[in-house]
Amino acid sequence: MAASSKDIQLRELKDTISQLKTMLSEQTELIKALRLVVEEKSDKERILQEQNKLLQEQIDFLTKKLFGASSEKKVTDVPGQLNLFDEAEAEQDLSLLEEETCIREHTRKKKATHADVFKGLKVNKIVIPLSPEEQICPVCETEMELIGEEYIRRELIFVPARCEINEYYSQNYGCPNCKEGNGDTETAVIIKSKAPEALVGRGPASSGAVAWTMYQKYANGMPLYRQEKDWKQYGAEISRTTLANWIIHCSQHYFQPVYDYFHRELLKRSFAMADETRVQVLNEPERRAESQSFMWLFRSGEDGLPTILLYGYSPTRSGDHASEFLNGFHGYLETDGYQGYNKVPGIKRCSCWSHIRRYFIDAIPKGKQFDYTQPAVQGVQYCDRLFRIEDSINKKYPGDHEKRKELRLEKEKPILEAFWSWLDAQHPVKGSRMEKAVIYVKNRRATAETYLEDGRCSFTNNLSENAIRPFTVGRKNWLFSSSVDGVNASAVVYTMVEMAKAHNLNIYEYLKYLLEKRPDKSWSDEQLSELAPWSEKLQSLKIACEL
Repeated sequence: MAASSKDIQLRELKDTISQLKTMLSEQTELIKALRLVVEEKSDKERILQEQNKLLQEQIDFLTKKLFGASSEKKVTDVPGQLNLFDEAEAEQDLSLLEEETCIREHTRKKKATHADVFKGLKVNKIVIPLSPEEQICPVCETEMELIGEEYIRRELIFVPARCEINEYYSQNYGCPNCKEGNGDTETAVIIKSKAPEALVGRGPASSGAVAWTMYQKYANGMPLYRQEKDWKQYGAEISRTTLANWIIHCSQHYFQPVYDYFHRELLKRSFAMADETRVQVLNEPERRAESQSFMWLFRSGEDGLPTILLYGYSPTRSGDHASEFLNGFHGYLETDGYQGYNKVPGIKRCSCWSHIRRYFIDAIPKGKQFDYTQPAVQGVQYCDRLFRIEDSINKKYPGDHEKRKELRLEKEKPILEAFWSWLDAQHPVKGSRMEKAVIYVKNRRATAETYLEDGRCSFTNNLSENAIRPFTVGRKNWLFSSSVDGVNASAVVYTMVEMAKAHNLNIYEYLKYLLEKRPDKSWSDEQLSELAPWSEKLQSLKIACEL
């Protein structure tokens, strides 16, 4: 039976509805797909924006490092803008200590006179007399008498260096009685006088010449090829190879025993500091000339004892070198954040707060140095607050380690606790310089507080950085070392130069003195101690302190 028209219409409506449902489903899926595309595109744009932001941050950082000021001194606050710690600083003013008020006498630095500036120089008194004609009285023509003299002025005279040659001859003495056969011997008796042994082989090197070569290179940063030209101006044709041989021979034979003595004395201390920097050595066994080696600096800490500074070479930056060099040392070791120092046994590490502060400085966005809402700026503010208290303590109680420990615990520990709480609350953008700063500091939280345990612990590693700086400055001139023997010799000679400098000795005279004494491995520590720059015998080599 044929379907009615209503049935047909119903089926058509059902088909239409089914088609509409299918279309609706397809449209929904399409919308979902389009939404995913949009979201994916938005995510990509967001990622690209974040990447661009990080890249711009890196560009700003590198630009600042390349062209910006190298000083890390605290910038002056913007007038009228509130500092993050203004209120707290007033509460932490060390001049308001209730227990003890110590007011240091303020003395204005007096202006240096000529006598102060030229102290220690030989003075030649030059009297300017009147000519015989001028000594006749212009009034009565009587010969006048000398009634006194007066000071007029002084001038600095420079005497250029000059080279001379000492030729040594021995004298031969023979016995005339034995020569005639009247003695108890059948042969003639001849005795020769002994000339002093040569400093280096049979060459012309003298203590003064070698000391001057060392002084020019390691104190003044003059490379040997320039010294070669300089010697030629003095009339001596001495090659840079010969000069290098002088340095290596004297460092190995005469300076090394003194260096080893300094090393033994350092290991006896309880407070030490360390740093390292790159050096290029062209001819190292089984290494390319472009390979980077390292010069290390180990020195004594702020324990009130005579300063000891030692340079040491190693082909790599491995912490094994530090461990080997400090084998036998037990105490506090102040360093930067390099984890290689963890290999040194028997030590308590102290982290440098200058490095912590430096990480926050590097994380400050361009042009935001005075924006105290920036987390990096806040981090710098916390560090600056600690630095100001440290400076105040050291100025009020110089050398008083017990007082320094007491005030550190009282004034700095609460700030540190606030700093760690603030740091835990930071959630910087992944990959940003702020994230690097946060990770760096969190990883050194324990060692950053070690300095609170003893007043002799250093707050920063700046003393080590200052001590290694002469090497980095000299490296800009002579660029590299040719051999392992050469770089080891440089380490030893730099040690002697910086030891003299640390104890305010005339560097050239100290080097010359060591070469004249010519210590060797047979010398005892008691004998070697007399060559140390703090020895009473060497105080005549002290130079005038800067005014």
